[in-house]
Amino acid sequence: MRVVATAGHVDHGKSTLIRALTGIETDRWAEEKRRGLTIDLGFAWAALPSGQEVSFVDVPGHERFLANTLAGLGPAPIVLLAVAADEGWSAQTDDHRDAIAALGIGSGVVALTRADRADEAQRAAAVASVRAELAGTALADVAVVPVSAVTGEGMDALRAALDAVLAAEPAPDPAARVRLWIDRAFTISGAGTVVTGTLEAGSLARGDRLEVQGAEHTGEVVVRGLQSREQDAERIEPVSRAAVNLRGVPTGALARGDALVTPGAWPLAATLDVRRATGGPLDDLPEQAVAHIGTAAVPVRVRPFGADHARLVLDRPLPLAVGDRIVLRGSGEHAVLGGVRVLDVDPPALDRRGDGTRRASALAAMPADGDAMLEVSRRGAMREKDLRRAGIAVPDPLPDALRRVGAHLVDAAALARWGTTLRSAVEETTARDPLAPGLPRGAAAAAIGLPDASLLDAVVAAAGLVSDGGTVHDPDAVRGLGAAEAGIAALERRLRSAPFAAPEADDLAALRLGAKELAAAEGQGRILRLPDGVVLLPTAPALAMRALAALPQPFSASQARQALSTTRRVAIPLLEHLDGRGWTRRVDGTAREVVR
Repeated sequence: MRVVATAGHVDHGKSTLIRALTGIETDRWAEEKRRGLTIDLGFAWAALPSGQEVSFVDVPGHERFLANTLAGLGPAPIVLLAVAADEGWSAQTDDHRDAIAALGIGSGVVALTRADRADEAQRAAAVASVRAELAGTALADVAVVPVSAVTGEGMDALRAALDAVLAAEPAPDPAARVRLWIDRAFTISGAGTVVTGTLEAGSLARGDRLEVQGAEHTGEVVVRGLQSREQDAERIEPVSRAAVNLRGVPTGALARGDALVTPGAWPLAATLDVRRATGGPLDDLPEQAVAHIGTAAVPVRVRPFGADHARLVLDRPLPLAVGDRIVLRGSGEHAVLGGVRVLDVDPPALDRRGDGTRRASALAAMPADGDAMLEVSRRGAMREKDLRRAGIAVPDPLPDALRRVGAHLVDAAALARWGTTLRSAVEETTARDPLAPGLPRGAAAAAIGLPDASLLDAVVAAAGLVSDGGTVHDPDAVRGLGAAEAGIAALERRLRSAPFAAPEADDLAALRLGAKELAAAEGQGRILRLPDGVVLLPTAPALAMRALAALPQPFSASQARQALSTTRRVAIPLLEHLDGRGWTRRVDGTAREVVR
């Protein structure tokens, strides 16, 4: 299945041509039939001679309905441009041509309609005008086929031309992420909400979970049912017209311009940096315009960065990616101002004087399909999946300037810079407070402005530091105890003479040793702290084992206390410490034995 959108001046026979090709009347509304004027989008389908199925989206030709025209053209990869043989190129055809160019549609056929009303000279003049007007566009060399929906002249040739164009189109990826721009939303009694749109890439299946990104509603929905060409389907692949029955959305909550997307696969962007694709200089644009992408039409503020680049600020976020095409139309006008291509869906803030000039230079150097190295270096680090969501390819293998750290790609220069900053922060902390065990991890991440705390271990390693106990420190730094040195030294002398005579709280207070000083000394391996405020030397467990091994096995806590010449306050925490090391073990509720 492929999808083709019509285009062309009002009254040049687009709807009549589609009816002749498909047998389906695309004008759905009573007003359209009464006035003989296409106002909204119409839909039809047929099989071509090759057996290829094709769906048509018929668009209005009148300038007053340009927004509807753009909604039909936006998601379509191929165009059927109608130009009347007896009139030739007309005014509104200019806007349709400009819209086609702005959207980047490069495949199609020109149908020279109403050929039965034109003589050879008129036909030749019409063909010449078509070639002249399409010169320099992607449609410059498309087939021009004279046709008459009245007599049937050229209809087989038109079908063959469409067949050839469709056969030449590359097959879209059925496994790609889904972004279905909604062109109709309605309610069916007993079924609920139904939306339709052109499925450009990816696949839809019953039971799929999708996200709605809309002006009035966002959230998860489930595909309850599918149709294509008014036939039920279990699965729809691109490029196809799809009708999707949704579960999980309130009645009347969706409308044209909303989108169904693969959950978590698209960035939502309201601020974009763009490059001119078609039309005049961007610095000639009005400050207020309307941005058309897919079926959406969103008011936008334009900040030019010169002739070729600009920042767009949309009234609401849309699921967009690098490379997307946007048509700009003047607010309240019926003409296309030009087309732009998205370069960045997460651009930097412009807060400082001269930021606009610097950003213009950066955008001028940016490739049209994005650059992973540029994006990562601008941020220092970026999640790989966010790059892919933004539509930017990740190079394989990675260049030397990038490192893969878990889920992130990290700029090597930023990693080195963060490491230098972290080392300085650790040194400042140690100089300010010699008793500090190091810089807390949270403070470390904040000090260097990490975009994600999960990158801290990589920065610690790059800086030659270590992280343990919730802090970052330099393993090679000579650490002292400052004013606490005298008290710790006195405590060490006391415990060397009586290893199990742990000081009481008053003794520690007299030595001016509080919790902070003791923790610092323990961090340097000078003391061992046990529960209940028991402080010993690090050699105490080994000395205790010598004495306990000499006892008859098993032994009681009282026997251990006597062997160590200490108090129950010291003996119990020490025995539990030895149990924890696996050096001793309980043999019943009261006795222990040495583990041989």
